[in-house]
Amino acid sequence: MTRVFKAYFGDTFDENAIRNNFTLVYELLDETMDYGYPQNCAVDVLKMYINLGEVTPKQEEEQKQITSHITGTIDWRVEGIRHKKNEVYLDALESINLLMSANGNVLRADVSGVMQVRSYLTGMPECKLGLNDKILVEKDGPSAAVVRKAAPGQIGKARDAIAIDDCTFHRCVRLGKFDADRSITFVPPDGEFELMKYRVTEHVRLPFRVMPVVEELGTTRVSYNIKTIADFDPRLFGSNVKFVIPTPPNTARCKVSVSGGKAKFEPEKRCIVWKMRRYAGGQEFTLSAEADLMASSTGKAWSRPPITAEFQVPMFPASGIAVRYLRVYEKAGYNTTKWVRYITSAGNYQIRI
Repeated sequence: MTRVFKAYFGDTFDENAIRNNFTLVYELLDETMDYGYPQNCAVDVLKMYINLGEVTPKQEEEQKQITSHITGTIDWRVEGIRHKKNEVYLDALESINLLMSANGNVLRADVSGVMQVRSYLTGMPECKLGLNDKILVEKDGPSAAVVRKAAPGQIGKARDAIAIDDCTFHRCVRLGKFDADRSITFVPPDGEFELMKYRVTEHVRLPFRVMPVVEELGTTRVSYNIKTIADFDPRLFGSNVKFVIPTPPNTARCKVSVSGGKAKFEPEKRCIVWKMRRYAGGQEFTLSAEADLMASSTGKAWSRPPITAEFQVPMFPASGIAVRYLRVYEKAGYNTTKWVRYITSAGNYQIRI
């Protein structure tokens, strides 16, 4: 409903916008819901018969098709869409969260993913998407597990299964087809939309391994020896990689040396920031540092906050999910250009020291 209101009121959607357009709000609620159940929330269709100005002859023509739009199964796409170039872009965007103990044990790891689609197709096409080799359903619900082999061009050892939690689809996906043959079949809306959201909590592939050795030498010094490894194929690379290494609050100065990238001590942030613009797969870099401490009046022990990481790794799906095929069927039989991209970025990526 927020998306619908913003489409009518503009990006400024607040209390005043609702007060100034309360009549329109009633109309929209009346058309989008019946007895509290959502019926039609497609903005393109709503604008055909709920408008702020006078109805033009063209709009009256479109109103004749309202019944078929609302009672039909496809109300998110209107007929007659034309594009000079027929293209589909599929981005698998994943955010990885990690909490690792100081001795290298993974305490928590999960991946939150979304498949973002940009569709510029003529007519009323039907798309079919295949993930990995086959999809099984466990007792937890649809799409509970994806069983796979190593996909072409994919890096890393094959695993027997990928458990998918909290998997949700855009309403354009035909769930009947999914139940029948485990394929994701849909008639896409025109433009950008989220096809699928999912979460993976088992067998997460970690793009970077961090091995920290931090020693407190009495009350005056802290020694750092940190090793990082890019645990993915050498053909891939991480971009804008940054490790934030905490230092005690009473650090006076810190000498830092690294085997790759650039690192510096930032006293206002109480940390060492280690940056690498490009980090190729399989590479190892080390950081050595020694922090000199001032005498502390509080006498409290250093709490040792965790190391945090930021990065982006294109073409590396941390969940292991891979798109095996993307097919487009349309009665006109035109050729379609299809693009598939994976991007894994750091969410809350922490390593205790």
